[in-house]
Order: sequence, then C-alpha cells, then structure tokens
Amino acid sequence: MKRLVVVSNRVPAAKSGTGAGGLAVGVMSALKTSGGIWFGWNGRTEESNKPTEITRKGAITFATLGLTKQQYDQYYKGYSNATLWPLFHSRLSFVHYDRQEEQGYREVNELFADRLLPLLEPDDILWIHDYHLIPLASILRSRGVTQPIGYFLHIPFPPYDILRALPNHIDLLKQLCDFDLLGFQTSNDVHSFQESIERALHGEVLNNSLIRANGRELRIGAFPIGIDAREVAATAAKMRTSPEVLRLQESLSGRAMILGVDRLDYTKGIEERFQAYETYLRRHLTDSKPGVTYLQIAPPSRDDVIDYQELTRTLELSVGHINGQFAKYDWVPLRFLHRAFNRKLILGFCSVARVGLVTPLRDGMNLVAKEFIAAQPPEDPGVLILSRLAGAAEQLEEALLVNPYDTDGIADALDQAIRMSLSERKERWYSLMSKIKRHDIDDWRERFLAELDSAPQQPQPVTNGVEALAAHERLY
Repeated sequence: MKRLVVVSNRVPAAKSGTGAGGLAVGVMSALKTSGGIWFGWNGRTEESNKPTEITRKGAITFATLGLTKQQYDQYYKGYSNATLWPLFHSRLSFVHYDRQEEQGYREVNELFADRLLPLLEPDDILWIHDYHLIPLASILRSRGVTQPIGYFLHIPFPPYDILRALPNHIDLLKQLCDFDLLGFQTSNDVHSFQESIERALHGEVLNNSLIRANGRELRIGAFPIGIDAREVAATAAKMRTSPEVLRLQESLSGRAMILGVDRLDYTKGIEERFQAYETYLRRHLTDSKPGVTYLQIAPPSRDDVIDYQELTRTLELSVGHINGQFAKYDWVPLRFLHRAFNRKLILGFCSVARVGLVTPLRDGMNLVAKEFIAAQPPEDPGVLILSRLAGAAEQLEEALLVNPYDTDGIADALDQAIRMSLSERKERWYSLMSKIKRHDIDDWRERFLAELDSAPQQPQPVTNGVEALAAHERLY
C-alpha cells in the first residue's frame, strides 16, 4: 500500500487536550492503515521559523512547524479567516481583503512546500485539507512534485458571482486545477466549482466527475464527511449516567431541553436562532409551568477579531433581553455558556436533549447535526431541527428542515418538535441513523483515497525556462 502524506493547517496531535473531531478521526485511521506523515502547523508563534519538529508514533510521523507572529497575522488571521472564510460562506459584508495578507498567505504555503519536500518519497500519495492551503499543489508542482495530490474542502464552495468578488479569484481557481482530485462536501459545491471553471477559466466540464481546465484534466466529486456513529452512540450512552449529565437533568425539573452547540461564529446563525426562540416563547409560553429550557453552548472563537467581539456582545444582550422578558423566579428560559466543554460531556448533553437546534446560515457539513442523532437513545430519541443551508441537509432529509433566516419558521419547527409523538420521533430517528451509519467517517476516507489512488498521473505543464531546464535535467 502506498504511503499517505496528509497536510492540514493544524495537526491535532501537536495540540494538547484536543478532542477527536471528524478530520482527526478519519485521517488517523487512514494513516494507521497505510503508514505515513501528518504535516502542518503546531499552533505556536515564534520569533523565527525553527526546524521542523518530527515525532513518530508507530507507523505515523507527525511533522510540525511554528509560524512567526507576522505569518500568523497575514496567513491565518488575515487572508484565511478574514478573506476566504467569509467569502466561501457567502458573507461578503465580512470580507476583508489586503494584498499584503494575500502575499503572506502565499509565503506560508511556500514555507509548507519547502519543509514538506525533503520528507516526500516517489510513491507517496498527498492529501491536502481545506481553504488554508489552496496554493500548495501549484507550489509543489513548480518544485517538481508529480505524485498524486488530492484536496478536500471542508467548508462550502461559493457560487461564482460571490467568488468573483475576490480580486485574485482567477489565480485561486488555477491553483485548484493543479490537484488531481478535488473533494467537496455536497453536490451543490461541485456545481458551484464547475460554474466557476466554465465562466472564469473557460474550462470544459467533461462529465459530472471530470473537468479540463488550465491545461490539465482533474477529477472532482462530492464526498460528504461523516462521523464514527458507533463511537458517538457508545460515548453518549456512557455519559448519560455521568454526574454532570444527571445534574443537568435535575436542573431542568422535567422540562424538555433544546440544545445548540456551535463554535461562536457569525456563520452559525445563533443571533437569528435566539430571535426565533423569543418568537416561540411569545407564542407558546403560558402562565403555567414552562415546558422547555434552551441551552446554547458557544465556545469562544477568534476573540482577537473585532467582528467576533461584536458578535459576542450582541448575543449577550439578546440573552439578557430574552431572560429579562420571560424568566420566572424558578426558571430561566435561555442558558448561554460562552466556553468550551469536553467532547464526551457534550455528547452526554446531546443524549438527553429533546431538540437539537442546528441552524447555520451556511455550513460545509456540520457534524454536530450528525452527532446529535447518533447520541440519541433509540427508545426515546429527540428531534433534529436543521438548516437547509447546512451541507448535512443534503443527506438528513428526515430532520425538520428550516430556512435559518426565517425566524417564524424556526419557531414553528420548535413547536412541532416539542409536540412530536414518540412514534414519529422514532421513525425519523431510525431513518437518519441508518444514513449516518452507512455514510460514516470510514466511508468518507475510503471513497476519497480510492478515487485519488486511481487518478491517472499527468505530465505537469512547464511554464518558464527555468522549470523547462529543471524538467530536462530530471528527464536525463
């Protein structure tokens, strides 16, 4: 079996106390099977770039490096998360573009390529992840790398009319064409990419999985990422009787719990969700004992960015407004916890929630939606309310699908979920759970790598005299 080389912005194994998310589970399983390297940033800033740190654990080599403060500001905080992140989520009002940050983004990708090159072997397969590393294949190709290179985008790919707001969007599309396989979360993302290739590069869509553009042919496809459903179900069942989860249930005093779990970000629709909950309370709260409590967990995210600081203040004001308007002396309608919790504990909370409220304004997939279903007890499952604009909605049709901008519609869905009969809840849950088990994290990884392994290697176009000479010397 060929050796796998995975490159991502962060290497989870290099961070202490990191929970096993979808990417980490899938990649670790693949690397344990084939052996290989996981390469990326170690999460630290340094005065200057130090040598690559190499750590070996069994068949896996973890290769990590630090970034300078300037590199972090330009590559990560700037171009990746202030430009590409809002753009790809179709939030143009949040897009900040700066040429120096774009250059810093390019320079960090060149640094990654330079540090990765000495570690590569001729028969390696490379798997690059996410929006931080779009230029990496192009840079590696310019340095003579001919091994198969696959790319998976974890966030949405925007429609062309959104993408072209980026001044260098033509360069970005050309860089993506230097991969052999492009993987997206949904068929909608695939169609958006195809449209961009046709309109911006005048490329040709040969069929649903093959494109000819920028002098190359490349494969594309939808590979929706999954979860380890059995592990989630087992962990949730174990945590259901933990002291923390039992304390939570006792505090509810028999009320049904609505649960939201989101990293605090303007793409998650938390502000609109709070407005919908206020509408629900106004319509359905009676003078008798209230029947629900809403718990929103929102770990901090990018606290050093002004947009995120303002979002935090807006949400805190909304929480105060809702609780001040509807709370009773023995009941608070909305609990807002702006801090991180252990993943196992979150799954325990999911297992006792009557409603999972997952309403992002735009999302690549949203694994919380899948974890909520997998965490539910089969004998008394809860109901998932899911945004139609989350990638997961393409698979999870039996959830209560809502428009995240329609606060009245979300309020109606909350009422429907709270009143839903046990038989209907079971029917919906069994259908959803069967899909989540079938299209799990192993299915995602195996499908992508099998497609990449079978991708035909192509001679790379030579673009200038220096590269032509180097290619000639390699040939002879």
